[in-house]
Amino acid sequence: MSAPSPSAPSGVPRHGWLQALLTVVAGLVAMAAVASLGLWAAGATGLPDNAFPRVVAATVATAVGGSVQLSGNAGALAETHAGITVTPLSVTLTGALVVAAGFLRPLRHRAVAGVRELAGWAARIAALWLLALIGLALGARQTFAVDLGEGVLGAIGSLFGAAPRVGFTTQLPLTVLFGLLWLAGVLVLALLVAPGAPLPARLVRFWAPVRPAAYAMVALLLACVAVGLVAALVAAATRGHPAETFALILLGLPNLAWLGLTIGMGATWDGRVAGPFGLPMPRLLDEVLRTPEVSTLNLGTLAGHDGRAWWLLVADAVLLPAAAFLMAARSPDRAHGPVHAVRMAVALALTVLMICLLGRVSAHYGLSLLGIGDLGGGLSGEVLLTPRLWSALGLAVLWGLVTGFLGSLAARRLRHRGEVPADASRPPGERP
Repeated sequence: MSAPSPSAPSGVPRHGWLQALLTVVAGLVAMAAVASLGLWAAGATGLPDNAFPRVVAATVATAVGGSVQLSGNAGALAETHAGITVTPLSVTLTGALVVAAGFLRPLRHRAVAGVRELAGWAARIAALWLLALIGLALGARQTFAVDLGEGVLGAIGSLFGAAPRVGFTTQLPLTVLFGLLWLAGVLVLALLVAPGAPLPARLVRFWAPVRPAAYAMVALLLACVAVGLVAALVAAATRGHPAETFALILLGLPNLAWLGLTIGMGATWDGRVAGPFGLPMPRLLDEVLRTPEVSTLNLGTLAGHDGRAWWLLVADAVLLPAAAFLMAARSPDRAHGPVHAVRMAVALALTVLMICLLGRVSAHYGLSLLGIGDLGGGLSGEVLLTPRLWSALGLAVLWGLVTGFLGSLAARRLRHRGEVPADASRPPGERP
């Protein structure tokens, strides 16, 4: 009887369809729970026609890159116009962490894994994820009426038969496409970031300088969310309005925390908040953006309303060098200062690019009668937030070069795990 092949040890965990199903279900349940609690805190349970479950489905779909299209109908003499582009990053982050943990769990305690093995395991998850995306897209469809009230608007609406109805549908092709791309990004990033995640032997040499950078950037983003969570809980305890604060935490905490990261670096965003419809946001941000025209959002404008905004700069001055030090300490090739600075600059620029792409907000709704304007402004609203991309990326490169160089200097004397000092290998009494 022949001995088992060393290439197929009996201790290798199996990862089949059942494990893939558990991973997908766990991710969906976690995202749905966070979205439900956040929408409940925001008051969405009061939507008519039992729309709450479908709104939850639409929120989960947008969290993984899905596209939701708004529509409206107000009768023959009136029209509605609406649109929304926003990613609830609290839901996104929750799903990414749960799916990544499920993907990595069967691979733990492994040094290397073959390309075919990793591809097969990822394909099982992707196939079930595809079915989940289709279900979300088909379930996230709803139309309900908008109450005009009993005043002048209600009288005009009754007179002209303008009974506004708004609805939303999730676009199936785009939801499937971007949802699969989101999953691929999560799985690749999980392999890059997790210290014990196995990689194909042929890729270990090429990914060695990438893994510390990815780990440091993910740690930086999670640290920003943790700091934002503490600040939000303190605000909820001291300033009241706990429901609004918890809605912000459960739907958009990373949106605000990562926005603060870029603003602390000196980046500028353009934005506006108008009308009664808005998204959960801190009072300071609402004050800066609620202007007749598009406002400039940066450290200067925030500090003009509240001097405590300068703490964003202080937080970046602590978190960014810490991330650069972590990256240098985990780098296996002990890159020199300039090389490490360039790596940090590239990693931070890509991170800021991701924040700018995911942090954009565009939401508006309006009702017009006979094609003339909005009805008194009472049923129109807008939330807009867009970055000045190139200046933000330039500042990220500058911060990355400076903090990367300082981080490499701080980590230069740090011995890597398992290293033996040069003097320890010489016999006693021998001179260097």
